[in-house]
Amino acid sequence: MNRIDRISAILIQLQSRRVVKAQFIADRFDISLRTVYRDIRTLEEAGVPIIGEAGTGYSLADGYRLPPIAFTIEEATALFTAEKLVETLTDEVNSSSYQSAMFKVRAVLKNGEKDFLAGIDNRIEVLKSRRAPQMHEGVNPMQPVLKAIAEKKVLSLKYFSYYRQVHTERCVEPVGVFYLDRYWHLIGWCQMQQDYRDFRFDRMLDVQLTNNNVLKQHPALKTYIDNYYHEQDVHRVVLRVDKKMSLHLGDEKLYHGLVGEVDLGDEIEMTFLTGFLEGFARWFLFFADYATIVEPASLRTKAKDLIEKVLLKL
Repeated sequence: MNRIDRISAILIQLQSRRVVKAQFIADRFDISLRTVYRDIRTLEEAGVPIIGEAGTGYSLADGYRLPPIAFTIEEATALFTAEKLVETLTDEVNSSSYQSAMFKVRAVLKNGEKDFLAGIDNRIEVLKSRRAPQMHEGVNPMQPVLKAIAEKKVLSLKYFSYYRQVHTERCVEPVGVFYLDRYWHLIGWCQMQQDYRDFRFDRMLDVQLTNNNVLKQHPALKTYIDNYYHEQDVHRVVLRVDKKMSLHLGDEKLYHGLVGEVDLGDEIEMTFLTGFLEGFARWFLFFADYATIVEPASLRTKAKDLIEKVLLKL
């Protein structure tokens, strides 16, 4: 990126956040802090009202805005593709809000760029999984959850606990949301349990934003997730599976923690990380006559125990 393009990109970045740290700019553009300071001075000399404070970062004076920004065709295409994902993978309200935002994006595009997007509109589709979770009617969690996170407010949840098979009401201090294996999850501090809990969006029966402020200082979502998986009792599983059979495992192998595959000719050696050997053993029995357990020995024992129980019932 040449210097003029970089300075323009820095100005756009300053408009996108209330405060931007110099180190954040340096990391994004892979430049030194000294170069950041020089670029900021260039913007100031050009008349851009930048407020800077040591240790805090840079911000633009209230009320300063540039005219609408032009998008490159690559940026517009990326946003258009993301619209297809949002429409399929989030709830109805969030999808509608994103669609509304995309109308504004299209409004500032040149005619040629609009024609380009129109030409690929019906050429991109995101299909829902055949086992995609269904939200309860009238429940659209994403917007209130994200608003609670931004405003540091407590959420009131009516929630169905799948494992206990009971309906509960919780007051939750939200930490963050993530998407994994077809499901959206909220990580939050449950005031009733006095511990962090994972709440799946499709099990929320009602979500209400309260006026109560979050009382506890919570870790960043990434920190929580990293610590959570570090603390879990994760087992390494290695299987050798007939190559023809391996083709039929599809996405199931991903859901069970596949982390690597090695082609051994007639077999594929698959390595998994799983926190639930019992469930893994039950899945393994679906194709056990075409596979060998390399490790761990405890998985062989669990599989044998399950087979013996089945034989007693035959």
